[in-house]
Amino acid sequence: MTANPNFQSPEFLRLFETYTASADSIGAKMTHATAEAAPDAALIVATAADFILFPGRGRPPEVEGYRLTTRGFKELAAVSHLGPALASLVRLRELDPEGTLWRSETERLLAATVAAREANSVALWRDDIAVPAYRGRETAIANMVHYACEVTERYIARALAHPETLTAADLRTHYLEATGDAIGASVPMNKVMIATFFLVGLDTGHRVIAWFERHRIDWANAMVLIVGRQGRPTAGVTWSTNAVCSMILASSHHALPLERVYIAPHAPAPTFTYPVDLPAVSAHEAPMRKLWWATRAMSDLGPMMYEGYPRFAPGRGGRPVLQPDTTEVSEMPAIGGPEDWHALNTRMRVILEDPRQLLAGCVTDYAADQLQGNGNDPLKAVVPGLDGTDYPAYFS
Repeated sequence: MTANPNFQSPEFLRLFETYTASADSIGAKMTHATAEAAPDAALIVATAADFILFPGRGRPPEVEGYRLTTRGFKELAAVSHLGPALASLVRLRELDPEGTLWRSETERLLAATVAAREANSVALWRDDIAVPAYRGRETAIANMVHYACEVTERYIARALAHPETLTAADLRTHYLEATGDAIGASVPMNKVMIATFFLVGLDTGHRVIAWFERHRIDWANAMVLIVGRQGRPTAGVTWSTNAVCSMILASSHHALPLERVYIAPHAPAPTFTYPVDLPAVSAHEAPMRKLWWATRAMSDLGPMMYEGYPRFAPGRGGRPVLQPDTTEVSEMPAIGGPEDWHALNTRMRVILEDPRQLLAGCVTDYAADQLQGNGNDPLKAVVPGLDGTDYPAYFS
């Protein structure tokens, strides 16, 4: 007799649904009762591009965009990506050295880089992009960007003329680390990539910290949800790999308990367009609070059922400190200062190799912590790879 693959015992199904998997279940009612009995604390919901603050007590939500709509983000990211773009071209040529794909894509990158260099100016950064966190650094940024484009153009022109030079070792020597003299690079492109990543984090952190400080949040009792996809599909799913989590923790002066932060990559994220329709955003408050409390209510069963056994405590061991003999790391390493290039470049490697990492989160935590330690004053932060770095003075 062939078993029915779709058979379910109705009696056991009823028992299963009595506790879970239905709106009328014991679990659902426990979540609702737990939420009803708790204070109406501030709920912070972070999506891939925005923060939403639900203050509670019936007050309307507030929204702060922090990523894709941010001025200067794509311009800086375009420069950040020059290194991985050239590395990708090296890989394309390795896969098919006699093919035409690597050459056509190299020529396309060259044309785009030339156009960006010609559009770059101090006025672009000061008057058009006009990011408050960059005030006082516009000339330095323009010089750095011009330099990055120019050395990229030189490297590409050489590769097109002499394809045999387009190798990983050559890329590292003459472009990324600037220890060779084939293209006249005076500053490692690694420094440019770190500087551009840091500048994005500096702007985002500056705005986010100021936004949170205006609201005087009771961080000890705040509720935080980070929902939906963050960057690539595998990224940002843990506290230590989520740049948004780092920004929120820095904004709270690290007073926010980690156990009140839940990352829910599979939860549907609130979506809206600008200008923001606040009544439409308000409709997301109830389901987001329900999601937070559903997670919390389950966690609260642990000490009740297993008193006397070791409790779960979020890891607070910090970033690993690189030693001279360190050959591998499982987390982003600690940065000893703006000239700790061993750690900074290791972070660049980690964000490429560790699928949990957000590519743009390489130094977001470092930028946020510098801001928080300097009264949220961007000019008091040190931008590694920009401040104190001698780029040719194309602009003055």
